[in-house]
Amino acid sequence: MEKTKKSKKRLKTAKELSSIVGEYYAECLQAKNEGKPVGWMPPMNGAIEIFYAMDLQPVFPENWSPVCAAFGLSPRNFEVAENMGYSRDLCGYLRNIIGYVNGPMKEGDKTLGGLPEPDILLTPGGGCNPVMKIFHALERRFPDAAVLRSDCPQVAVEDIEKAHIDYAMYEMKNLIQFLEETTNRKMDYDRLKEVVSLSDKACELWDKIMSYRKYKPSPISAAEIGIMFVMVTRQGTQIAVDFLTRVLEEVNERAERGVGVIEDEKIRLFWDNIPLWYNLGIFNYFEKMNGVVVAETYSAAWSLRLNTEKPIEALAIKSLQSYPLVSCVSIQKRMEMVLNACRDYYIDGVILHRNKSCAPITLGQMDIQAALLKELDIPSVIIDADHMDERNFSPSQFQTRADAFMEMLYEKKGYIL
Repeated sequence: MEKTKKSKKRLKTAKELSSIVGEYYAECLQAKNEGKPVGWMPPMNGAIEIFYAMDLQPVFPENWSPVCAAFGLSPRNFEVAENMGYSRDLCGYLRNIIGYVNGPMKEGDKTLGGLPEPDILLTPGGGCNPVMKIFHALERRFPDAAVLRSDCPQVAVEDIEKAHIDYAMYEMKNLIQFLEETTNRKMDYDRLKEVVSLSDKACELWDKIMSYRKYKPSPISAAEIGIMFVMVTRQGTQIAVDFLTRVLEEVNERAERGVGVIEDEKIRLFWDNIPLWYNLGIFNYFEKMNGVVVAETYSAAWSLRLNTEKPIEALAIKSLQSYPLVSCVSIQKRMEMVLNACRDYYIDGVILHRNKSCAPITLGQMDIQAALLKELDIPSVIIDADHMDERNFSPSQFQTRADAFMEMLYEKKGYIL
């Protein structure tokens, strides 16, 4: 297996990502230096747009973890966390950020400038358990930060009723009141409407970009998943809209010319579970046998269209729906999502990442594997790994399983090796 761990990107716009990431973290530090209140929060919630509307700086410690993995910084953070008593069996996101704030951050590490200390902590009462535990630990680490402990019901998307939305709207209004009192800034509701409109526009662009993966050959693959960064950190900004507009234009142009990720696409693959952030080059591995990972589970969570005429309600619904789209979802629902994606993207084979760091997204994969074969006649292979901790990934084992899987798919489709 090739030693490179970075994915090979075919989109020119995807190559802009390093500067976009750097600019975001520089903005976070600049905000702190200029006295703009900095708030740490989980991703996938309506607080992001509220922060941008009030000219506050949102920071996402969970998102910092894949950045650390990509830059090779996670091993040091894991060491700190494990020396504190955190087990290797726990979520890699949790161990990374706990290790970072109690190790390199205290020591003045300035990779990408580092993270600014929070003035505000939004501690969630929803989402997956590790996310909640991350913020409980952050409260102890940053005792001077103002804390709002928010709460949203954990309800399957299809079971959300008016009472749940009303409750989530109450939480949104409570958040705004808390921020107004804590920062001495007033919410400009016209500005909030603008921010929600920008957020909705980004989601519209994201959906269009993802739709081009249905093309044969596909002009974009999972190797470009880094563009998701703006969907996490820049929801509600013109920066996200402008970047995704450029991505869409390039993908559209490639699709019209019939330019695929590789010259001779023969096998279309689906990746289930979170990518290996320390080794995104794994997506390119299948290309040597003309395979392209055209779709994956994780990208589905970042697109939720918003009612721009009712911004508070829209953000409340977003907060209710985001986590149940990926990590807080029944096995049956996850199975339906994977099977539908395989139909939509004309998938030939599925890679099931058995993720040691994320049990909620891994549970049910044996059932999914059986359903794929029974209902769609689509074979799958299980890859043992970890989305954050490289110690739980064996390149040689992966290569053996991946090669055998691709050979089987070739035979099934009647191709000659």
